[in-house]
Amino acid sequence: MKKHIVFFALVSMMAMPAMGQKGLKASADTFQESNTTGEWFEIAASPAPQGKKAKNIIFIIGDGMGTAQVYSSVVAQRGLSNFLRFPFSGFSRTYSHNKYTTDSGAGGTALVTGYKTDNRHIGVLHDNTPVPSFLKLAKDMGMSAGFVVTSSVLDATPASTYAHVPDRKMYDSISLQMSQCGYDVMIGGGLGNFRPENRKDGYAPLDTLLKRGYEITYSLEEMKKSKSTKLVTFFCENYYGPIAPGRDPVLVEGTKKALEILGKNPKGFAMLIEGSQIDWGCHNNDAAYMEAEMADFEQMLKVVLDFAEQDGNTLVVVTADHETGGLVLTGGDIKKGKNECKFITDGHSGVMVPVFAYGPGAETFSGIQNNIDIMPKVFKAMGKKFSRIDIEE
Repeated sequence: MKKHIVFFALVSMMAMPAMGQKGLKASADTFQESNTTGEWFEIAASPAPQGKKAKNIIFIIGDGMGTAQVYSSVVAQRGLSNFLRFPFSGFSRTYSHNKYTTDSGAGGTALVTGYKTDNRHIGVLHDNTPVPSFLKLAKDMGMSAGFVVTSSVLDATPASTYAHVPDRKMYDSISLQMSQCGYDVMIGGGLGNFRPENRKDGYAPLDTLLKRGYEITYSLEEMKKSKSTKLVTFFCENYYGPIAPGRDPVLVEGTKKALEILGKNPKGFAMLIEGSQIDWGCHNNDAAYMEAEMADFEQMLKVVLDFAEQDGNTLVVVTADHETGGLVLTGGDIKKGKNECKFITDGHSGVMVPVFAYGPGAETFSGIQNNIDIMPKVFKAMGKKFSRIDIEE
C-alpha cells in the first residue's frame, strides 16, 4: 500500500455576499418583531469584523439542510430570516470516501475532523485510523468545548466529535467514549443508552459521567438552574426525541446555556450545534415537519449571531452534512410566507449544500469548497496550524 501525504491548498476566493432578494432592509434587532403588514422585508447582512483572529468557534450543522430547505425558511420568515444576516456564503461538496452520496457518519466526520471517510464510519478514516475532531483539538489547546443537538447525543454528527468506531450504530461503545471525552457541555437526547439495564455490556456510562464531575440534568428547567461548569443534559430518554414545535426549546435554551458556560474560558471555546431533525422531516417527506425544524433553527441562529456580533471575536460557520429528500420548491407565496414543496426521494441526495459564515476569517468560506476544506479554514481563522496525518491508501 502506498503512503501519501495529504495536504490542503487554501485558495483565496472573492468574497460573495449571502444570498437574498432586494427589498426593504431591516436592521438585525427588528427580527423579533412579527411582520403582519403583508410586505416583504429583508434583514440586512451583519458587518464583518476585519483584521482579527477568531477566539471562539461556533460550528453549526443543519442535518439534511440543502439550499431549498434554507430558502424555504427565508420565505417562511418573510424575509426576516437570520440566514440573511451572514455576510459571506458558499457551497460544500459532500461526497464520502466510498460513496457519491454521503451518510451522516461520513459527512459529520468530514466536517468536524477534516478527513473523508466511508459511510457509517464515525471519527475514523476508511482504514479505521482514529482522527480527532475540532472539539478535541480545542480542548488540547486549553479551550472549552461542547455540543448541543436535537437528536440523541449518540447520533452520527455529535458522535463524530468524540467517538472512533467503524459503525455509527455501535451505541454501547459510543456512549462509553462520550462519558470519557471530557467536553464541558453536552446537551441532547438518548439517556436510555447510558443506563446499564439497556446495554449488552452492563456498563453504566451515567456513573462514569458523575464520577468525572459532571452535573447531569434531565430537563431544561434543571439545566437553566445549573451553576456547574461541567454539564450534561438529557432532554429525553429515547434515541428519537420529540419534534418541533411540540418539544421544549432545546436548541435555543441549550445554546444559551452552552454559551454561558463555555464563554467563561479566557482562552476561548469551540462549540458544535446541530439542528438534527431537519433531516428526519425530509426523510419523512413531511414539509410541515421540515419547516417547523427550520423555524427552530432560525431562533437558534439569532441567539448565536447576536452573541457573535456583541463579542466580535467569534467565527460562526453554518453548513450541512448533506441534503435530504431532494427537496424542490415548485411554487408558493412570498408575501404570505408559503412554500409549495415536493420531495423526490426519502433518502439523501448528492447535491452541494450551502455554507454561511460570519466573523473573523468568514470571507474564506465563499465559493465552492470540499467539506474537508472547512475545518482547516476554521483553524486558519484562529491563527492555528491544522496538522494532518499520513494516510494509507
